[in-house]
Amino acid sequence: MSERLRLERTGPNDSVARVTLTRPEVHNAFDATLIAELRTTFGALARDDETKLRAVVLAGEGPSFCAGADVTWMRAAMALDREANEQDAMALAEMYDTIDTCPVPVVARVQGAALGGGMGLCAVADVVIAESGAKFGFTETRLGILPAVISPFVVAKIGESAARALFPSGRRFDAVRAQRIGLVHEVVEGEAALDAAVDVAVNDLLAAGPTAARAAKAMIREIRGLPHGATKWHTARAIARQRTTPEAQEGFRAFVEKRRPAWSPDDPE
Repeated sequence: MSERLRLERTGPNDSVARVTLTRPEVHNAFDATLIAELRTTFGALARDDETKLRAVVLAGEGPSFCAGADVTWMRAAMALDREANEQDAMALAEMYDTIDTCPVPVVARVQGAALGGGMGLCAVADVVIAESGAKFGFTETRLGILPAVISPFVVAKIGESAARALFPSGRRFDAVRAQRIGLVHEVVEGEAALDAAVDVAVNDLLAAGPTAARAAKAMIREIRGLPHGATKWHTARAIARQRTTPEAQEGFRAFVEKRRPAWSPDDPE
């Protein structure tokens, strides 16, 4: 817990981590401290026991999810020389990479505004659920800069065509378009429905085998860029490895016996 970030453990056996940005007065905008705290927090979550931590929820307190960069932080960056600016930007890139490579599936709860750097958070989350009134935008060019650091994660998420249409203008758009381009996976009406949809997504993850869910997420990154022949061998080895685990054996027995597997809570939160 800090002035900028709150970490809570909920769910059966504290299996769900809830990471909340707590700067509502500036719409949860980034500064250097928040960036460092997010990287540290997700780095620690990545090292958590693979059978204990099952899902991460990333949210923003108050009216907005994340409105990008804090004005004071941006003003300070404008006074830095080129080398210091590169170091500043690299810290941001490392934060996104730490969230992107978190072995546990990450669910983003988006309301209000997701702009600039907040779009990067959407891009590195695995499941993004948005309230229908949320506004999105790669707004950097409206300030004379560009969405450079977030671009590898965003283009991987929405594709080059959508990025080319949206990056240069900085135009804001609604949750329906965000869903259409693949940035958002579900749009709901109202914050009560938003919380309910996030709970459904978390419960879906709790119903999956703990190591299987992590392996499934990892597979997507592992096969990226591999040639066809290599993917055949890689995926064959991965499923063979998983099939021989106690978790897979329990999952198959539970299916045959028409019961819940041992890892699935009877009444998940």
